[in-house]
Amino acid sequence: MKKIEIFTDGACSGNPGPGGYGVILRYKDNTKELWGGEPETTNNRMELTAVITGLSALKEPCEVTLYSDSKYIIDAVTKGWAVKWKSNNWIKSDKKPALNSDLWSKLLDLLDIHKVQFIWIKGHAGHPENERCDALAVMGSKQFK
Repeated sequence: MKKIEIFTDGACSGNPGPGGYGVILRYKDNTKELWGGEPETTNNRMELTAVITGLSALKEPCEVTLYSDSKYIIDAVTKGWAVKWKSNNWIKSDKKPALNSDLWSKLLDLLDIHKVQFIWIKGHAGHPENERCDALAVMGSKQFK
Protein backbone atom coordinates (compact mmCIF):
# COMPACT_ATOMS: atom_id res chain seq x y z
CA MET A 1 0.00 0.00 0.00
CA LYS A 2 1.17 3.50 -0.78
CA LYS A 3 1.85 5.64 2.28
CA ILE A 4 0.15 9.03 1.98
CA GLU A 5 0.01 12.06 4.25
CA ILE A 6 -3.14 14.18 4.19
CA PHE A 7 -3.56 17.52 5.95
CA THR A 8 -7.04 19.06 6.19
CA ASP A 9 -8.84 22.11 7.49
CA GLY A 10 -12.25 23.71 7.24
CA ALA A 11 -13.35 27.31 7.72
CA CYS A 12 -16.63 29.13 7.96
CA SER A 13 -17.48 32.82 8.02
CA GLY A 14 -20.43 32.71 10.37
CA ASN A 15 -21.68 29.35 11.53
CA PRO A 16 -23.69 28.77 9.39
CA GLY A 17 -22.38 30.94 6.59
CA PRO A 18 -20.04 30.75 3.61
CA GLY A 19 -17.49 28.03 4.20
CA GLY A 20 -14.45 26.44 2.65
CA TYR A 21 -12.06 23.55 2.99
CA GLY A 22 -8.41 22.95 2.20
CA VAL A 23 -6.49 19.73 1.69
CA ILE A 24 -2.85 18.86 1.11
CA LEU A 25 -1.98 15.37 -0.12
CA ARG A 26 1.63 14.24 0.02
CA TYR A 27 3.11 11.09 -1.52
CA LYS A 28 6.91 10.89 -1.42
CA ASP A 29 8.06 14.16 -3.04
CA ASN A 30 4.72 14.90 -4.70
CA THR A 31 2.24 17.35 -3.19
CA LYS A 32 -1.26 18.22 -4.36
CA GLU A 33 -3.57 20.91 -2.98
CA LEU A 34 -7.37 20.78 -3.16
CA TRP A 35 -9.87 23.36 -2.01
CA GLY A 36 -13.47 24.42 -2.40
CA GLY A 37 -16.46 25.69 -0.51
CA GLU A 38 -20.18 26.13 -0.12
CA PRO A 39 -22.29 29.27 0.17
CA GLU A 40 -24.20 28.19 3.31
CA THR A 41 -22.63 25.62 5.61
CA THR A 42 -21.04 25.05 9.00
CA ASN A 43 -17.45 24.72 10.16
CA ASN A 44 -17.95 21.05 11.08
CA ARG A 45 -19.34 20.27 7.62
CA MET A 46 -16.30 21.89 6.03
CA GLU A 47 -13.92 19.96 8.31
CA LEU A 48 -15.65 16.72 7.27
CA THR A 49 -15.69 17.73 3.60
CA ALA A 50 -11.94 18.34 3.72
CA VAL A 51 -11.27 14.84 5.04
CA ILE A 52 -13.70 13.25 2.56
CA THR A 53 -12.17 15.21 -0.34
CA GLY A 54 -8.66 14.12 0.59
CA LEU A 55 -9.52 10.44 0.95
CA SER A 56 -11.71 10.51 -2.19
CA ALA A 57 -8.77 11.78 -4.23
CA LEU A 58 -6.88 8.52 -3.66
CA LYS A 59 -7.17 6.20 -6.63
CA GLU A 60 -6.40 2.97 -4.75
CA PRO A 61 -6.46 1.75 -1.15
CA CYS A 62 -3.69 3.53 0.77
CA GLU A 63 -2.12 3.72 4.19
CA VAL A 64 -2.88 7.27 5.26
CA THR A 65 -1.67 9.49 8.06
CA LEU A 66 -4.31 12.20 8.28
CA TYR A 67 -3.69 15.41 10.21
CA SER A 68 -6.60 17.58 11.34
CA ASP A 69 -7.15 20.31 13.91
CA SER A 70 -10.77 19.17 14.32
CA LYS A 71 -11.43 17.43 17.64
CA TYR A 72 -14.95 16.81 16.30
CA ILE A 73 -13.56 14.52 13.61
CA ILE A 74 -10.63 13.03 15.49
CA ASP A 75 -12.70 12.09 18.54
CA ALA A 76 -15.71 10.83 16.57
CA VAL A 77 -13.50 8.46 14.59
CA THR A 78 -10.86 7.37 17.10
CA LYS A 79 -13.30 6.97 19.99
CA GLY A 80 -15.77 5.04 17.83
CA TRP A 81 -18.58 7.56 18.16
CA ALA A 82 -19.33 7.81 14.41
CA VAL A 83 -19.56 4.02 14.02
CA LYS A 84 -21.89 3.90 17.02
CA TRP A 85 -24.06 6.73 15.62
CA LYS A 86 -24.40 4.81 12.35
CA SER A 87 -25.29 1.54 14.12
CA ASN A 88 -27.96 3.46 16.09
CA ASN A 89 -29.48 4.87 12.88
CA TRP A 90 -27.65 8.20 13.38
CA ILE A 91 -28.92 8.71 16.93
CA LYS A 92 -26.35 9.68 19.58
CA SER A 93 -26.21 8.30 23.11
CA ASP A 94 -28.09 11.40 24.34
CA LYS A 95 -30.97 10.35 22.01
CA LYS A 96 -30.44 13.40 19.77
CA PRO A 97 -29.84 13.02 16.03
CA ALA A 98 -26.20 12.95 14.94
CA LEU A 99 -25.52 16.02 12.83
CA ASN A 100 -23.98 15.68 9.37
CA SER A 101 -24.92 12.01 9.02
CA ASP A 102 -24.69 12.32 5.22
CA LEU A 103 -21.02 13.26 5.47
CA TRP A 104 -20.25 10.82 8.28
CA SER A 105 -21.68 8.02 6.14
CA LYS A 106 -19.37 8.98 3.25
CA LEU A 107 -16.38 9.17 5.58
CA LEU A 108 -17.07 5.80 7.17
CA ASP A 109 -17.31 4.23 3.69
CA LEU A 110 -13.88 5.69 2.83
CA LEU A 111 -12.43 4.39 6.09
CA ASP A 112 -13.45 0.89 4.95
CA ILE A 113 -11.20 1.35 1.89
CA HIS A 114 -8.14 3.03 3.36
CA LYS A 115 -6.09 2.33 6.48
CA VAL A 116 -6.16 5.73 8.17
CA GLN A 117 -4.35 6.94 11.26
CA PHE A 118 -5.85 10.20 12.54
CA ILE A 119 -3.55 12.70 14.24
CA TRP A 120 -4.79 15.86 15.93
CA ILE A 121 -2.71 18.99 15.50
CA LYS A 122 -3.32 22.30 17.21
CA GLY A 123 -4.83 24.80 14.78
CA HIS A 124 -3.39 28.28 14.21
CA ALA A 125 -0.19 27.28 16.00
CA GLY A 126 2.31 27.68 13.19
CA HIS A 127 2.12 24.15 11.75
CA PRO A 128 3.03 24.89 8.09
CA GLU A 129 0.62 22.46 6.42
CA ASN A 130 -2.22 23.36 8.77
CA GLU A 131 -1.67 27.06 8.08
CA ARG A 132 -1.69 26.38 4.32
CA CYS A 133 -4.87 24.30 4.58
CA ASP A 134 -6.46 27.13 6.55
CA ALA A 135 -5.49 29.60 3.82
CA LEU A 136 -7.00 27.30 1.17
CA ALA A 137 -10.19 26.92 3.25
CA VAL A 138 -10.53 30.68 3.67
CA MET A 139 -9.99 31.09 -0.08
CA GLY A 140 -12.76 28.53 -0.64
CA SER A 141 -15.15 30.43 1.64
CA LYS A 142 -14.40 33.83 0.11
CA GLN A 143 -15.67 32.82 -3.31
CA PHE A 144 -19.20 33.20 -1.90
CA LYS A 145 -18.85 36.68 -0.37
